[in-house]
Amino acid sequence: MVEVRKLSNGVRVIVKHMEGLLSVTMGVLVGTGAAYETDGEDGISHFIEHMQFKGTPTRTAFEISDAFDALGAQVNAFTGKDLTCYYTKATTDHAEEAFGLLADLFLHADFPEEEMKREKGVVIEEINMDEDSPEDLCLDLLARAAFGRGSYGRNILGPAKNVQGFTREDIFRYKRERYCPENIVVSFAGNIDVKCAMELAERWFSDMVPTSFVDRVKTIENRRDNLFKEKPIEQAHFAIGFPTVKREGEGYEAVQVMNAVLGGGMSSRLFKKVREELGLAYSVYSYTSHYAETGLLTVYAAVNPAKAEEAARAVESVIAAFKKEGMTEEEFLRGREQLKAGNIFSQENTSSQMLLYGRTMLYFNEVYDFEKRMAAISALTLKDIRRAISENFDFERAAVAAVGKLAAPIKL
Repeated sequence: MVEVRKLSNGVRVIVKHMEGLLSVTMGVLVGTGAAYETDGEDGISHFIEHMQFKGTPTRTAFEISDAFDALGAQVNAFTGKDLTCYYTKATTDHAEEAFGLLADLFLHADFPEEEMKREKGVVIEEINMDEDSPEDLCLDLLARAAFGRGSYGRNILGPAKNVQGFTREDIFRYKRERYCPENIVVSFAGNIDVKCAMELAERWFSDMVPTSFVDRVKTIENRRDNLFKEKPIEQAHFAIGFPTVKREGEGYEAVQVMNAVLGGGMSSRLFKKVREELGLAYSVYSYTSHYAETGLLTVYAAVNPAKAEEAARAVESVIAAFKKEGMTEEEFLRGREQLKAGNIFSQENTSSQMLLYGRTMLYFNEVYDFEKRMAAISALTLKDIRRAISENFDFERAAVAAVGKLAAPIKL
């Protein structure tokens, strides 16, 4: 059972009742993230996400976390390229109290100066940690190689210099523009009474003041740069990014099946060839990222620096053979079943459902239709996948990134 309501101020509320469970996940989704920031704001979406937990007029940061722990509830948040989400998972009997705490920190955070000073240090350490994680560093570099320094090419954490300079005024200004009722979805998924969930949303969010919200226009720059960062580490990390379909664009499901067969698991072509047959990498995989205007299919590998070029050639040969030979019937059926199973598994997870229904409402202003998605996957044919393969692997349009103890960038 799914119910939707729009509050008088524009906040959208969606409730997915899941009978037979003992818990519920409740989230507040905001349509903002790194892709909407200016150069001077780079990193502010993520910094605000941290600061929302640092106190309200009635609770200190410790009292907020302590109150969630007293309920046995989980609480967290994340920032993406075009989405920021705050959520809590609680047992059904503590849903009302947990949602009240979540709403309080979201609506009433007051950003104390002393907490800001401390949290800047925390976020800068997170930036340092990212710098020490070559996989993350490589994939951040690939985003820049594919999209430039703006929009989807931005690192979510931002530069330390920006973080150090953020003020309370910067935070309030950004929140006035982006944390607006029209740009917010409250999502419930789990064993919670629909009427109760709607009453909670109305009680806490109906007083948000409507604004003259105007969505920022993202300047999308599709590039095919080859970026490289030398780093004295034991492995070399490289990634290749191919332009692909936008979020829910034509051929979306076909691309998902194609990706599963190419690099989605231990039976994938990349895993079998590059790891199992050639022994060139421990980690090799592919995945897709889909945005409102565009998408990126990423192939990633971590290898011995002395074998980096050989591994890159192996990856290139796997993709070239994929394009030339297409996909077998057996691979197609296996990939399609994997995609079906992933969608079915997510139906049994309250956190996945909260995010899935919340994002669909935020991005498209509609209710996610599980039956429609399963029908679209079931309707796929081998011909659809072969078309996707032919359209998604153009090396002339590919972006490349590498990190490690290499003498030169990885060349394709």
